Amino acid sequence: MAIGTFDGVHAGHRAVIGTADTVLTFDPHPLEVLAPDRAPMLLTTTARKAELLGAANVEEMVVIPFDERFASQEPQEFIDEVLVGQVGADVVRVGENFRFGRNAAGDAGLLAAQDAFETEVVGLLERDGRVVSSSWIRELVAEGAVEQAAGLLESSFELSGPVIQGEQRGRELGYPTANLEPPERHCLPAFGVYAAEAVLPDGRTVPSAVSIGSRPTFDSELGDLVEAYLLDFDEDLYGQELRIRFRRRLRPELEFDGAPALIEQMALDVEEARSVLAGD
Repeated sequence: MAIGTFDGVHAGHRAVIGTADTVLTFDPHPLEVLAPDRAPMLLTTTARKAELLGAANVEEMVVIPFDERFASQEPQEFIDEVLVGQVGADVVRVGENFRFGRNAAGDAGLLAAQDAFETEVVGLLERDGRVVSSSWIRELVAEGAVEQAAGLLESSFELSGPVIQGEQRGRELGYPTANLEPPERHCLPAFGVYAAEAVLPDGRTVPSAVSIGSRPTFDSELGDLVEAYLLDFDEDLYGQELRIRFRRRLRPELEFDGAPALIEQMALDVEEARSVLAGD
C-alpha cells in the first residue's frame, strides 16, 4: 500500500507508488481542513486521480474522508486503527517527507518502527535540480506552461466539466464554443488561448482551440470562462461532460478593437491549434 495525497499523480508520486497494488489517499485535501487559507487549487478531482492510478496498474484506491476528527487522531492511533485494523497492510510505501496524525507528528520513521508491516521509504524525485511536487506543477499551470506541467505529470493536464449555456458570443462570431464549467477548486491555466484535445463522453477526441479568460473585448457578466472551439465539429453538447487535454499555450489573452480584429485573430488561433495538434 502507498499512502499520500497524490494530487496530480505526478512523477514523484509514481515513484512512491511503485508496484503497490493499493493506494490510500484523502479527500478533501488535508489543508482544506487544517488551514483553509493555505489550501491549494487542485490538479485532479478524485475521479481523475482514480483514473490515473488505474492506468498506473493500481488495483484499489482507498479514500479516507479527511475531517477534523480524523485530523485529531494521534499518529499511532492512525496506524493501529486504519493501517493495521481496517486495511491490514503488509507493506507500506511513503515518501520521505510524509507526515500524518495530530500536528503532523507522525513520520516515516514511526512507520518504519512498526512490527505489524514492512515500511518502504522513497526519496524525493528531482528534475532539473528541483523536487517534483504538486505545488511546482500548480505554478506551471498558473503560468500557462502546460507542456512543462505535462512532463512532470507524465500525462496531459486536464479539465473536465459539463457544457453550460453561454452568451452565444462565439456563435455570433462564426466560432461556436462549448462553455465548460470546471470543477470547484480546480487549477485553471493562465488566461490565454491553447491548443487542446476535447474528449467527448463517447471517447471521441476532437482537436480544439480553447480560450480561458474574461473576454476583455466584450462586456460579459459570466466571469472567467473556459471556451472550447472544437475543430470541424457540429454537434449539440449542452449538458454533456467534456474533458479538455491541454497541449500548448498559443498566446496570452488580448483585448481587440472590436469584433473584426478578434475574428481575424481567432482564425489564426484555429489554424495554429490545428498545426500544433497535427504535429503531436
